[in-house]
Amino acid sequence: MSESGIEVAVVTGLSGAGRSTAAKCLEDLGWFVVDNLPPELIATIIELGVQARGAITKVAVVMDVRSRAFTEDLSSVIKDLDARGYKPKVLFLEATDELLIRRFEHVRRGHPMQGDGRLVDGISAERHLLTPLREEADLVLDTTSLSVHQLRAKIEDAFGGAEDLQTRVTVLSFGYKYGLPMDADLVMDVRFLPNPFWIPELREQTGLDSEVRNYVLTQEGAEDFLERYHELLRLIGAGYRREGKRYLTLAIGCTGGKHRSVAMSEELATRLSKEDGVAVKVVHRDLGRE
Repeated sequence: MSESGIEVAVVTGLSGAGRSTAAKCLEDLGWFVVDNLPPELIATIIELGVQARGAITKVAVVMDVRSRAFTEDLSSVIKDLDARGYKPKVLFLEATDELLIRRFEHVRRGHPMQGDGRLVDGISAERHLLTPLREEADLVLDTTSLSVHQLRAKIEDAFGGAEDLQTRVTVLSFGYKYGLPMDADLVMDVRFLPNPFWIPELREQTGLDSEVRNYVLTQEGAEDFLERYHELLRLIGAGYRREGKRYLTLAIGCTGGKHRSVAMSEELATRLSKEDGVAVKVVHRDLGRE
């Protein structure tokens, strides 16, 4: 972070090389992203961010050749920001001509510098124009052989903090008689365990009470379920992270969402919270309903 307490990034590069993907990724990481801003207004936007007094701590400006006097103005702005103590980090995205041609032909759009010429002429002109910026960039990413998920991973590594890279897991208990959760990524049914509802002294308690919790967790199959499901979640979580998915909702259901699902959700959350890079919260959707 710069001396001003605000981080600044400039994202630029060849048209079709992945700037839009980079912008979306930075937004997901909590950056305030401004696309195609005239170079002379960049410093103003950053100053407004500073005046927000903590409401905005990270500003990313995405620039391309559609901006007037693009190369000269942007280079001057970057030097000016550096002199002011903002220390902008410049990300430059590029790809081979062959790949860029395929991408433009796929979306059936012309290149912004093509004019009356061929697509390859526009790409060549832009590559030449951006050479000075590429040479000054802090990070150059060639997206030719990168999938969208691989590109996101590289940007997360470069611009994300430890908290940004965490997998955020919500363990949600629910009762089947009230319907399935609409936002669940994975749903598990723990109605295979005996129901404390039929134990008179446990009926009015919930899975948050130690007596119910001990009853549920000591039933045959409970520990095996927790161990195997936890191991499965490690495998699934690793795959989700590779695909850029950082949010996961795990729904655990029983009949009424009061006893078994609550106790099992709490225990599963406790185990997940011990994993590196995982932030866990528990929600009991139907607890308290009659």
